Amino acid sequence: MFLEERREKIIDYLEDVERASVAWLASTFNVTKETIRSDLSALARQGLVQRCHGGAIIVRRNLQSRLIKETGGNFAVLLKRLESQRHKQPYQREKTRKMKGKVCILGSFNVDIVAKVARFPKGGESLLALGSTLGPGGKGANQAMAASRAGARVHFVSKVGTDQFSQFAFDHLSGSDIHSFRLYQTDAEPTGNAIIYVSQQNGENMIAIYSGANQTITDDEVAELTHELATADVLLLQLENNFSATLNAMKLAQAMGVQVIMNPAPFSSDILSCLHYVDVVTPNETEASLLSGIEVTDLASAREAAQAIVRQGARRVIITMGSRGALIYDNQQFQHIPAFPALSVDTTGAGDAFNGAFAAAIAAGDTIAQAATYAAAFASLAVEREGASNMPQQQQVAVRLAQR
Repeated sequence: MFLEERREKIIDYLEDVERASVAWLASTFNVTKETIRSDLSALARQGLVQRCHGGAIIVRRNLQSRLIKETGGNFAVLLKRLESQRHKQPYQREKTRKMKGKVCILGSFNVDIVAKVARFPKGGESLLALGSTLGPGGKGANQAMAASRAGARVHFVSKVGTDQFSQFAFDHLSGSDIHSFRLYQTDAEPTGNAIIYVSQQNGENMIAIYSGANQTITDDEVAELTHELATADVLLLQLENNFSATLNAMKLAQAMGVQVIMNPAPFSSDILSCLHYVDVVTPNETEASLLSGIEVTDLASAREAAQAIVRQGARRVIITMGSRGALIYDNQQFQHIPAFPALSVDTTGAGDAFNGAFAAAIAAGDTIAQAATYAAAFASLAVEREGASNMPQQQQVAVRLAQR
């Protein structure tokens, strides 16, 4: 059977049953799993399927597809149509197909180059690293992994280049716990990458990021997220993509009645004028200081900063404060969530672990305090592992919560 014929038959089968595993397709077509993975990756790049854990799901043409077609791909017109529908009556999401606890994430995929060092180098100093690794990263991908491990059904959208790291991204996401994903490609920029130093003294890190393809997401690509938002509870965002795409995703989610959680990292002043689109904003101490204009050094200053952020338009604020825990400001009430004790090995993905787990808990119906407590336990386990994408399992989180 020729390659194109096999791929057409794969599409025909998925049209009937919606999803299939790599193992089943390999057995059916009498080819290797590697061949099927290559087929599915090619079909995903054409927008015909979505890769998911162990297989693929067909991309269906539904109400949202017709809306996008009718509006001629004009994002502003699409948004206006959705908002008009919502004002006439509450937006009807596809309840019959919806699974409890779905999180959509528009975010970055980076290749992380990590060097372990005894201490951080001084200016102009060269240090011999104690070890180095090359692995998957990016706040979006890390948070998608965390939300998946925390029990949510996750759909992840990102963009990569056409370089050698694009296949690395496909392979990583295909083999992950993430339920489904969509990777767009561009030949204008390389796949995003990050250079990371991790100090062996205390597990702290220094990071330099080149966003690359992450900064090239288009209006049309954001509009395609409409399909997944129709069955989602939460949209989780960060600031490693071009801000125009992030802003459009926030507007789209608001028009469709989906909660927006914004992790304002790395900080950009662009977010200041758009906080009214955000249901929960989750800065760390540095980001909270930049958002509010108040230097956060302790719980008292964190309270002042949270109030200032709400005055600028945010509905609810959670300031993550490392070993000091997290401060919630919701409905003019403060609540402090103490940190869980942890033996820190690598703090690189701590914030991503917290945000992904928090979004999963909110999507599952937890209150903001319950979700923040769960996320704090989840993050305490994440920092005990090496690698920003190395997230704990639900059972481990349950044990840590029970210990408190």
